[in-house]
Amino acid sequence: MRSHTQEDPFLCNDLGEDFTQHMALTQNVITYMRKKHFVSKKFGKIFSDWLSFNQHKEIHTKCKSYESHLFDYAFIQNSALRPHSVTHTREITLECRVCGKTFSKNSNLRRHEMIHTGEKPHGCHLCGKAFTHCSDLRKHERTHTGEKPYGCHLCGKAFSKSSNLRRHEMIHTREKAQICHLCGKAFTHCSDLRKHERTHLGDKPYGCLLCGKAFSKCSYLRQHERTHNGEKPYECHLCGKAFSHCSHLRQHERSHNGEKPHGCHLCGKAFTESSVLKRHERIHTGEKPYECHVCGKAFTESSDLRRHERTHTGEKPYECHLCGKAFNHSSVLRRHERTHTGEKPYECNICGKAFNRSYNFRLHKRVHTGEKPYVCPLCGKAFSKLFNLRQHERTHTKKAMNM
Repeated sequence: MRSHTQEDPFLCNDLGEDFTQHMALTQNVITYMRKKHFVSKKFGKIFSDWLSFNQHKEIHTKCKSYESHLFDYAFIQNSALRPHSVTHTREITLECRVCGKTFSKNSNLRRHEMIHTGEKPHGCHLCGKAFTHCSDLRKHERTHTGEKPYGCHLCGKAFSKSSNLRRHEMIHTREKAQICHLCGKAFTHCSDLRKHERTHLGDKPYGCLLCGKAFSKCSYLRQHERTHNGEKPYECHLCGKAFSHCSHLRQHERSHNGEKPHGCHLCGKAFTESSVLKRHERIHTGEKPYECHVCGKAFTESSDLRRHERTHTGEKPYECHLCGKAFNHSSVLRRHERTHTGEKPYECNICGKAFNRSYNFRLHKRVHTGEKPYVCPLCGKAFSKLFNLRQHERTHTKKAMNM
């Protein structure tokens, strides 16, 4: 009927516009509010948009979340206060001005907008890594402290993340229903099955933006990225040494406590890591499960295969950030970096002489111990260096040729 009578009963006092429907007025007020200035009552600062205003509040409230930010707004013009109250009477849809995505809560909009701005206001005081959200910082800090606040009430196993606990609890509550149709291996979670299937298919959906190398798991990509940025978030609380991988930290910690929980059932030799034990057992069995698909050469360790494959591809993913020289293996890069830093981490406890390579250190120790592990099979003469044995063996071949 109002379309016939031209009646406009809903008036916006600030913009001087008339509206025939209550909803149209409400939408207009929301648009108007976004253009308004907001005032911090406590500090007297003025902000031109919601995002800046709430970021300011978050700094002074130390990351405390708010149920609603709408009721804390102050308007410069009194006339803006009246239509503002209309927005509390019905649900508001908040839209991202960059991509158009909508949210029902202002806190969710703010959280989303940081994706576009790249803002990371929450920094770790131990390693300097920055995060968009306070909750992400707290999770990260547990990598330094080792804190695992989420414990399973059935078996007592503890986790640093609640999501990992929920995932673990499913082991107790349901059977492994997800089965790989290629090898028969069973998994509790469908996502784990999909990750496993990539080992059969060779699918590597996670690519490094810096060098293009691809990985089957997101976690593998994150580990790889640390070879570029040098990040070492896992720190030993006893000596302060930092590592890029959590497993490397655990292995290092055993050097302090002497723990070697993994023993070989054939010779009794014990190791700090199960993976090292498996590698050792291949000495007894002669197993070489990792084969190069280009030339057919087989290796006992996957890392040796990857290193070998680079001789075919020419790939050198490990680059020195000081001189730009690239290498095909991380250990070679570390050795090279010592030429810049002068670091000599291998020190003889007998004479104090230090070395930048473990190989040279082992050779030096034989000066003190008299060890000569390289024995000539023809005459039994022993040598401390393989090079010296090779030279000696040539004396036998020359004698044989002269006879």
